[in-house]
Amino acid sequence: MLAVKVYDVSVPLHEGMVIYPGDPPLQLEYMHRISEGAGANNSWVCFGAHAGTHLDAPHHFIDGAATVEQVATEALIGPARVFRLDVQEAITAEDLRPLDWEGVQRPLFRTRNSSLWRQSEFAQDFVYLTKDAAEFLVERRPLLAGVDYLSVDRFHAAGHPAHKALLGAGILALEGLDLSQVPPGDYFLFCGLLPVVGAEAAPARVFLLEDKN
Repeated sequence: MLAVKVYDVSVPLHEGMVIYPGDPPLQLEYMHRISEGAGANNSWVCFGAHAGTHLDAPHHFIDGAATVEQVATEALIGPARVFRLDVQEAITAEDLRPLDWEGVQRPLFRTRNSSLWRQSEFAQDFVYLTKDAAEFLVERRPLLAGVDYLSVDRFHAAGHPAHKALLGAGILALEGLDLSQVPPGDYFLFCGLLPVVGAEAAPARVFLLEDKN
């Protein structure tokens, strides 16, 4: 049997969680409770498509492009590489060029952002991808690119250049990862995406598997 370590890099969904400003807050309400005489506990949950760990499909910024249920399944499962970048403001093409890109299909970027999940308020100064960094990735044609906060673009970025570059090239944007416990290196990624028909994005449960042999 293979010895495998599993990292859950998903941000738990809960009331009061950090959300991108303007998105709807998560709400959980019980319609029936055993403690109140019901035969079972039964609840409803309401949240935005970009809540917590989620995947942006091309339709998010490219009207008429693939929606969540149309994205290629093979993009969501397979080899991934975690890069740790000690940058303070943004990831640029200059930061990416020296990295080892041999065979990389799913780059995931661990930055200081992963520590922001411990804060109770949204942090506007999160690390983001610059336009030239996104264009660098487009040249390498990965299946997806992952970041450890709620957007690949700078907060309120004019024109959303990173989103448009990636999604326009069919590269999925996996946002809201918590990579704080994950060492840099190679992993097997499993992204359990909710197949919401017609949606531009949807939450996902994401695991990274490390072969310990």
